[in-house]
Amino acid sequence: MGWLFLKVLFLGVTFLGCLYPLVDFCPSGETRGQKPNFVIILADDMGWGDLGANWAETKDTANLDKMAAEGMRFVDFHAAASTCSPSRASLLTGRLGLRNGVTHNFAVTSVGGLPLNETTLAEVLQQAGYVTGMIGKWHLGHHGPYHPNFRGFDYYFGIPYSHDMGCTDTPGYNHPPCPACPRGDRPSSLERDCYTDVALPLYENLNIVEQPVNLSSLAHKYAEKAIQFIQHASASGRPFLLYMGLAHMHVPISRTQLSAVLRGRRPYGAGLREMDSLVGQIKDKVDRTAKENTFLWFTGDNGPWAQKCELAGSVGPFTGLWQTHQGGSPAKQTTWEGGHRVPALAYWPGRVPVNVTSTALLSVLDIFPTVVALAGASLPQDRHFDGLDASEVLFGWSQTGHRVLFHPNSGAAGEFGALQTVRLGSYKAFYVSGGAKACDGDVGREQHHDPPLIFNLEDDVAEAVPLDRGSAEYQGVLPKVREILADVLLDIAGDNTSRADYTRHPSVTPCCNPHHVACRCQATGWTDFPTGRC
Repeated sequence: MGWLFLKVLFLGVTFLGCLYPLVDFCPSGETRGQKPNFVIILADDMGWGDLGANWAETKDTANLDKMAAEGMRFVDFHAAASTCSPSRASLLTGRLGLRNGVTHNFAVTSVGGLPLNETTLAEVLQQAGYVTGMIGKWHLGHHGPYHPNFRGFDYYFGIPYSHDMGCTDTPGYNHPPCPACPRGDRPSSLERDCYTDVALPLYENLNIVEQPVNLSSLAHKYAEKAIQFIQHASASGRPFLLYMGLAHMHVPISRTQLSAVLRGRRPYGAGLREMDSLVGQIKDKVDRTAKENTFLWFTGDNGPWAQKCELAGSVGPFTGLWQTHQGGSPAKQTTWEGGHRVPALAYWPGRVPVNVTSTALLSVLDIFPTVVALAGASLPQDRHFDGLDASEVLFGWSQTGHRVLFHPNSGAAGEFGALQTVRLGSYKAFYVSGGAKACDGDVGREQHHDPPLIFNLEDDVAEAVPLDRGSAEYQGVLPKVREILADVLLDIAGDNTSRADYTRHPSVTPCCNPHHVACRCQATGWTDFPTGRC
């Protein structure tokens, strides 16, 4: 464990704030001025219809809509899974959960995380001379070597999992509502679906700097830290990667001053505006410091969480009508379009064409190989990837993305991670279907289909009526679907795959002060980045 001690010593900050985060911003002769910077912003539980540029009914995303007008908007872009941890693991590895081992979410008490033999995007860019930062939600393991600082990120500031996975003193809006953290000797409440025993922690590098987190000021802190990171990295001349996992639009939605100003607006709309403002601040900083050499990619981890009712977002036209007639929600945790089709924008002045809408079939899986290619780095050679280099699409040279895309089971039906939903061109085949928990509590039962249900999304984006199994169209598509599914399963069987450790133990729960109720501790001050002097 000597290596772990040394890394803790050099990366960490103390609770007293005595040490700065020791990020090396010093320029290198190999990298200075030669490689592009990357800012990847991942929204949480944001629906396709939550972006105004996608859906005219949405009026709360002025900055994102401006980014769409100044860059490229993708209308057929998909999360790699329909729930948190698997989607994020695929973003950072370019591989589906059956390959990288992350098929469902990690818990507060999870011992493991993203398997250590998986190579992350941050590790590849770090080796290529980049300074790397991660701000926000991680959700790929927080214990020991699974922490972001050990997965390629020089700097980390954020929450190790979803921000509903711990109590706070500022609970925000949730459905059902959750109580604040207990104080003193008051016993914790036992509300269903609420975490009440351990407060939500905020990390800076390896140390908890606030527990519980003040959710009302979290967006401001994230923006502040992101701006600082961009400023110091740009001033140093080293290329940088900044990956941001936003808390928005996952519940709880914070009760901010912005919410108070927007009287008469529903909390979700106020939350969208707060998120939009945060992204706008980051884009403005990029424009002021490294505009011509920074690629900004905005997208989401999965669709809206319908069981949260008025606190869930919009799927736009992707309403999954076949499933809603069967019962349950066709959004987050499902393989219906509302679960995995997400907003996506690319912005890079002078490189990405302005005000272009791309219909190319693309995925969060593509971020890894695309960024690696643009950075002039190399993909790891001992494994297969499910993403593709989308550079030609980004630069307006092509409208061709994936011919085939697989949507892994994400909780509503079937075995976690299994590939039982296949996209082939405009066709989509379901070997298993099911509805997640809806606002009214209804859950659509799991149903298996062999031969599969097949929809033509070109004519039926609402997935309302499957093709007639006896039709020539169906019979023409079915053998192709069967062949590509057999091929990918054979490829995975022969690949260098990983298996995540999903064991749990209470001893790994993040806790800055086990002697206080709910692990409560007070931050004594915020650290800043070093001046960058070498």
